[in-house]
Formats: sequence, structure tokens, C-alpha cells
Amino acid sequence: MLLLCGTFAFCACQKDRVPSKDATLDGQTVDVSFISTSAQKLFVLNEGGMGSNNSTLDFLRFKDGKFVNGAFKKMNPDVATGLGDVGNDIAIHGEEAWIVVNNSGIVEVISAYDETEIAAIPVPTPRNIAFDNNYAYVTSWAGAFINYGADYSVMDFKNPKGQVYRINLTTKKVEGSVEVGYQPEGIAYYDGKLYVANSGGIASQLPPTYSYDNTVSIINSASFKVEDTVEVQVNLKNVYSDGKGNIYVTSLGNYYDIHSGLYVVFASAASSQKTGHIADYVSVSAPCGDTVYCIGTDSEFDWSGTPHTYSAWSVTGRTKKALSWTITEATPYGLGVLDADTYFVGDAGDYFNPGTVTCYYKGAKRWSVTAGVCPGHFALY
Repeated sequence: MLLLCGTFAFCACQKDRVPSKDATLDGQTVDVSFISTSAQKLFVLNEGGMGSNNSTLDFLRFKDGKFVNGAFKKMNPDVATGLGDVGNDIAIHGEEAWIVVNNSGIVEVISAYDETEIAAIPVPTPRNIAFDNNYAYVTSWAGAFINYGADYSVMDFKNPKGQVYRINLTTKKVEGSVEVGYQPEGIAYYDGKLYVANSGGIASQLPPTYSYDNTVSIINSASFKVEDTVEVQVNLKNVYSDGKGNIYVTSLGNYYDIHSGLYVVFASAASSQKTGHIADYVSVSAPCGDTVYCIGTDSEFDWSGTPHTYSAWSVTGRTKKALSWTITEATPYGLGVLDADTYFVGDAGDYFNPGTVTCYYKGAKRWSVTAGVCPGHFALY
């Protein structure tokens, strides 16, 4: 089972210019009196189910404590398909929210202020997004797929190497792509370079090698060419930069004898000394400032239905710290961290029906609300 982890993005917000068009949207009322933030909203991207076209966007409005479901569709009723099929990533850039919708093959750009659509940019099987001052960079499986027959034999497949697409932030047009590894996932920008986690999620199911990718591709953003490739661990997933030269990379493992985990790529080191292993068991993770927060379980290979016991920990630099966090969710699927005291957990439940988002403060559960199907990604505006 592929657990998709969520990223958590931050943005400095301007003062209200005029009342937002979404100000009249009502929702579930929650207590935000204990939350200290200058942000206006917490966005929650619900992935939905593959092929179900039921990805949705929720938000928590800090001003009045309203948790609003289905904001994209409510603010864009003329977009017949809604947000689309499998929302895979969301990030804030300035006054815009960029939403990567995998199975629909689009990057949806909306106003973070009122959720109205700005552009829908075609990108084949997009996965995750990062920015520099001029461009958005989107990882893509480049149309890779696999079809199985009734006896689970491979009937058809396509397995090209993946791409990173470059999109002009002003024109919202794609301006080229560069080839990376198989089925790239997370991406992060630091000091003129892009770090791309290659998973090999399709390649692992195909002959002759039946193997996951285990590399991070490093792209020079000025030349837009791969300048280095570093081996880390199999089935890589998320990438975070702490802004200090540590590039954190999560692995989902092989679901057999290699556990999920957190690794680090040292941006300034030579290739032979570039990586390190920090810890195993990373079911979900999220950055906050220069720290990465993780939730994991040592029973991650046990899918018998037995409830798992989850623990939480953080990493700053290479220092790991156990956290006295409470995790009551049966299926933690997404994590958002506002600060050291305040965090949000998305619970996917049975993966088919609406999940929940729960807010914790200083280790205690404060409230829980109904979200969309598979709430997996958070972004702060």
C-alpha cells in the first residue's frame, strides 16, 4: 500500500485588501483561540480515489474558525470536472496556490485568497512541485503505467524515465523538461539546485529487474540539466530542504524487508560522502522551518487490520528528538505542522469515504472535522 505523504508549505500573507469572495462560505466551526499565527488559511488537499474524480480542496479559516469543505468546486462552479482526479500536492507561491492533480494530468493554479481558478496547465502524470523565483518545477511520471489481467499478469505497460517540467510563473506556460530517474516523486529547491526523489514505483513491477529506483537526481536550475545522481535508498518519496544544506529524503521501502525511513543528502558534500541514514519508520512527514516532523510505526508491514501504535519524532540537522505527541488516527495519511505545539493529522479511514482532519495542541487533541477522501496534503497561506 502506497502511503503518500504530505508536504506543508508556508507563505507571508498580505493584509486583507477587500473581503474575499469566499468569505460567505460556511463550514464546521472549530476552536482556533489557542492557535497563534499570522496566516489566513490552512489548505487541506484531499487526494480522492484513483479514477473517481473526487479530489477536493478544504480550508480552515483562522479568522472565524470555519472549516470549509469543497472550496474549489464552490468557488468555481463552471469547472465541470471539479478539481480532478487524485490531488497529489499543493504549495503556496505568493498569492497563488498550485495544486498538482496526477491522474487528470494538470497543475491547477488558483488564487490563495479566494480559490478562484487562474490557470489549468497540462503536465503528463504530474506528482510534486517546487519553486524558485521564476519557475515552478513539477515532477512527472511521463505517462508511465501498468495494466494487469485477471490473473495479475502484466497485460500492458509503459515505463519511460520521468521528467521535471519547468513552468514560467508569470505566463503559466511550460518551458521545457529534463529527464530524471524512474517515476520521480518529491522535489525541493536549494541554492540553485533541484533535488528530485526517484521512486521506480512502476519499474519495480516490470522485467527484467523488478527493482525500484534508489536515486536522487540533482538538477542545476540555471542550465536546467542533471549535474549529479546520488544513490540513497529504494522507493524514494518526499524531499525537504532545511535551507542550511541538508536535503531530507523519505523512502517508502520495499514493503518486505526494507522499512520506510528518513535520509539526508548533504548539498555541499562530494558524491561519495553525500548521503546519510537518520531513522526508520516514516509513515507521514512534514517540514516546519529547519525541522522535519515524522510519524511512524514499526508494524508497517502488518496489514492484517490490527491497530498500529504510532510514535512521533523530529529531526533538526541530524539530531533526532522523540516527541510526546498523541496520534489517535487509525490511518494517518497526511501531516501539517504549524509550530512545535500545533499539528494537524489527516486520517484516510477506509480510503473510500470522507476522512478526518484532527488538530492537536501541546500533545492533546483539540478537535476533529470531516474532510474529503484521503486528506493527504497541507499548505499554509
